Amino acid sequence: MNNELLFPLNETRIAVIGLGYVGLPLAVEFAKKYPTIGFDISSSRVHQLAQGIDSTLEVEDELLKSVLSKDLIRLEQAKKGFFPTELPNDIADCNVYIVTVPTPTDKHNRPVLTPMLKASKSISKVLKKGDVVIYESTVYPGVTEDECVPILEQASGLQFNKDFFVGYSPERINPGDKEHTVAKILKVTSGSTPEAASFVDELYKSVITAGTFKASSIKVAEAAKVIENSQRDINIAFVNELSKIFNLLQIDTHEVLEAAGTKWNFLPFRPGLVGGHCIGVDPFYLAQKAQEVGYHPEIILAGRRLNDSMGKHVATEVIKHMMRKDLKVMESKVLILGFTFKEDCPDVRNTRVIDIYQELKNFDIEVDVYDPWASPEEIAHEYGIAVIDKAQKPELNHYSAVILAVAHKDFKAWDIQKSAHQVVYDVKGVLSKEKVDARL
Repeated sequence: MNNELLFPLNETRIAVIGLGYVGLPLAVEFAKKYPTIGFDISSSRVHQLAQGIDSTLEVEDELLKSVLSKDLIRLEQAKKGFFPTELPNDIADCNVYIVTVPTPTDKHNRPVLTPMLKASKSISKVLKKGDVVIYESTVYPGVTEDECVPILEQASGLQFNKDFFVGYSPERINPGDKEHTVAKILKVTSGSTPEAASFVDELYKSVITAGTFKASSIKVAEAAKVIENSQRDINIAFVNELSKIFNLLQIDTHEVLEAAGTKWNFLPFRPGLVGGHCIGVDPFYLAQKAQEVGYHPEIILAGRRLNDSMGKHVATEVIKHMMRKDLKVMESKVLILGFTFKEDCPDVRNTRVIDIYQELKNFDIEVDVYDPWASPEEIAHEYGIAVIDKAQKPELNHYSAVILAVAHKDFKAWDIQKSAHQVVYDVKGVLSKEKVDARL
């Protein structure tokens, strides 16, 4: 980085592109020290944040309001704070652009880079000499420099690593986790030149209390992120396979894991549905890149197939137990408790509870879904399902089977227990063994 292009941290003006589960907490953290503009294409999301309300529940309203700035002039005067906007021109005076848009897969499990490439196109229109663009979205190695940089160069007319620089610092947000927040998780950083890497590292180090780890290159940082969740996916796939085996052997999986867990180096994974935007998606990004260079990843894809089979497995087991109790299956009523991809979180992206629902529907079962955390409107829009109103707690005795799919704290206080006329299946293993007919 040439000396004339360097700027001290106290002159940093940040734009965070994408104000979802990753972008908003990061923007709020930076806003405590730097003028930070949050850009999102959703006008409803921007309006909500301008009122000091976060529907994702990742940032407490009080904290959000404490850093909010009413307009760009006040933001500049205060030299710190957060201003949400949907207007691309509002980010034109920034000199650091951080991309935190989602990177999903399509129906064929192929990586979808469209949001990331569109964000790059938007930035390229305001990119200036000396600016730094940092990507946080999960990708396979090479995307930042091979896919995004050419877009930044083409529309801006600037030259990479001469006029502008890029960095990659993979997000490590854990939705719903109020203990491991963005500032308390060690952050991996990287840059396109040694000087850029140092700048990116110092920038994050100024707000991340847990510290940073500077990777040797952008590709190393990209690869590190994508294997973190791939490793977790494979480990969960292993215990999910064990749960299928032990079910056939009529052994309780959780009791086996508890016994094995007494060994000091046994990894404490538990069986369950694997959804969400990270663990259920990231392995496909790594698999895609591996296949591009001529290698077929066997373990990664096997883990994905097994984990994606668990929803159907749960539904099949519930139906078996209904038949053992001589309960009618076709046209019966089954209640699924929980629809989000994890407990105590409103995020329904890539939830695998939908697999349980769809398999039960294949048997002409009437399926009701109740989730006090999820947005009924979002579920209806994304999955076409009308769920029970949050204010109306369902009557459990009206159903032939109750499936505890998500371990929300709300459900743990309910009196859920099996009977001769009802099957109770515990996906998460949070109820006592005596109260359920079966659990993973």
